Amino acid sequence: MTNTTIKTMAALAAGMMLLLSAPASAAQRQMERLGRGVVAVRQDTGAVFVGWRLLGTDPDAVAFNLYRRSESGKAPVKLNKAPIADVTSFVDSTAKPDAPNMYFVRPVLNGKEQAASAPFTLPANAPAKPFLSVPLQTPDGYTPGDGSVGDLDGDGEYEIIVHQTGRGRDNSQNGETDPPILEAYKLNGARLWRINLGKNIRQGAHYTQFLVYDFDGDGRAEMVCKTADGTVDGQGKVIGNPAADHRNESGRILAGPEFLTVFDGRTGKALATTDYIPARHPTTPNPTGDELKAVWGDGYGNRGDRFLACVAYLDGVRPSIVMCRGYYTRTVLAAWNWRNGKLTNVWTFDSDDRSKPGNAAYAGQGNHNLSVGDVDGDGKDEIVYGGMTVDDNGQGLYSTGLGHGDAMHLSDLDPTRPGLEVFRIQERFDDAGAHLFDARTGQVLWKKPSVSAGGDGEGPGRGLALDIDPRYPGFECWVAGAGIRGLFDVKGNRIAETAPTCNMGVYWDGDLLSEILSGTTIDKWDYANAKSVPLLSAGEHGCASNNGTKANPVLSADILGDWREEVIWRSADNKELRIFTTTIPTRHRFYTFMHDPIYRLGIAWQNVAYNQPPHTGFYVGPGMKKPPRPSIATTPATRAAADR
Repeated sequence: MTNTTIKTMAALAAGMMLLLSAPASAAQRQMERLGRGVVAVRQDTGAVFVGWRLLGTDPDAVAFNLYRRSESGKAPVKLNKAPIADVTSFVDSTAKPDAPNMYFVRPVLNGKEQAASAPFTLPANAPAKPFLSVPLQTPDGYTPGDGSVGDLDGDGEYEIIVHQTGRGRDNSQNGETDPPILEAYKLNGARLWRINLGKNIRQGAHYTQFLVYDFDGDGRAEMVCKTADGTVDGQGKVIGNPAADHRNESGRILAGPEFLTVFDGRTGKALATTDYIPARHPTTPNPTGDELKAVWGDGYGNRGDRFLACVAYLDGVRPSIVMCRGYYTRTVLAAWNWRNGKLTNVWTFDSDDRSKPGNAAYAGQGNHNLSVGDVDGDGKDEIVYGGMTVDDNGQGLYSTGLGHGDAMHLSDLDPTRPGLEVFRIQERFDDAGAHLFDARTGQVLWKKPSVSAGGDGEGPGRGLALDIDPRYPGFECWVAGAGIRGLFDVKGNRIAETAPTCNMGVYWDGDLLSEILSGTTIDKWDYANAKSVPLLSAGEHGCASNNGTKANPVLSADILGDWREEVIWRSADNKELRIFTTTIPTRHRFYTFMHDPIYRLGIAWQNVAYNQPPHTGFYVGPGMKKPPRPSIATTPATRAAADR
């Protein structure tokens, strides 16, 4: 047999493998059916900026007619002369300010109008302000914290789920906390439910990671989180033993059962509860401090009570729940399905699983956050868990061995390379304080050492990757402190001596570059002069940020209007959420980022531990290619309206 024959047979075998994997790659992901998300905001000029959604399932040729009705009983007025085909926004300069103005759109296909969208009404004499107000019923002594969104009632529009935070403690601190509270609100401020997790769940950034997603495909999202004895669901029913108090003399909770509960998104009713995986100790229900230390590295609930969570399409078609524990030492990820009214464990990955000696390389590689995406191109999702990645089947894909970090970004950061990349920081003084690696293989493409200045004993605590400079292809990367100075291009070359604030990003002003989101401000990076230029100050509108020095909003996501993102901040008096939406025209049209799988899953994990900004699975920036059409199938329409 000749070498040519061998190569030909190998090529045929490889082709067969591709054919065998084709069904998974070509499968359509089950995603939420969204409406048009029409929103109208009055500009400073008095004109009204109106935006709406292009869906991931829309044909390329779809255009829109925009209508306004100002007086009840009168026919609506079409505002555009020709169907709007290049953007999904419009500036209405003829709206009367002293009358309510109701806006809706009709898609146009092959010259024929389709069904009208749900309307949005801008009240009469609405002031020129770039936000919508959502009144809250915040409990006394509590503050609205991290949030998420999901279509809880099946009407095609999002509701907001907010973590109300009382007195909290970091894992490293002793002391009792207030019970964490989760609440769901419609955008008009109507509260759907309140869930009190009870005194046996500690309050803090690392304890309560909640997921909001339609896991069973019925058109309505569920909410999933860790629960315990005394958790009260949205219908007032208590989970476990209502009288149990597992807090010790230090205010820590190191004993008692731990549960995982699926809640109904409309009512907050507990639908199913099971034991949380993994338990604090493999064999002992109430372990001693020494037993905890042997498993997690300390005996007081610091490392062992670090939780993460995410949503992943492990079969490429339907979403699964992934609940996690640990990242400094032992690391465990447990995948679950909620289908047909049953909660079942799919697989569990454990770095301490001695039946799989290779798993030991995955210990101590986790972040205070995680990301999810199909990094190997098989149509199924992997979990990028800091410096390690777990495959869709629950097996380790690779470990970089670079250890723990605080920040991480997964996307097509470098459009000149195939596939996805990860930018990440290493929270210690070592040679990979900032680094970029291939998301498929874990190959480190470049790294920058972090250097102690004598005061900080941990290394860099923040790192950010956004496309903010059009002169260099791909995302720019930078780090806060630790001797890693300046702004780097995606190849690792320093391109500026200074960098913007290192926090989050947002698409706001209408071009293809990202803006800087930090605290209550949105800035534009002036790359020519290496300085930030303010675009929006939510502080001037009475807003405050969350999570102390982390200075995050409640949520940043594309939940309304065109493809650009909204930012939700709490009011400083904690009485409402304020949803800020851009009023700046744009020349670009994209389908809603919420129909891009990596972005949508990023919204599901944004509230987890140390918040990170979401990214699309395709490159967005100057010179970008047309975004790929997402291979999705939206869930069936529900009878939400009739049910109400």
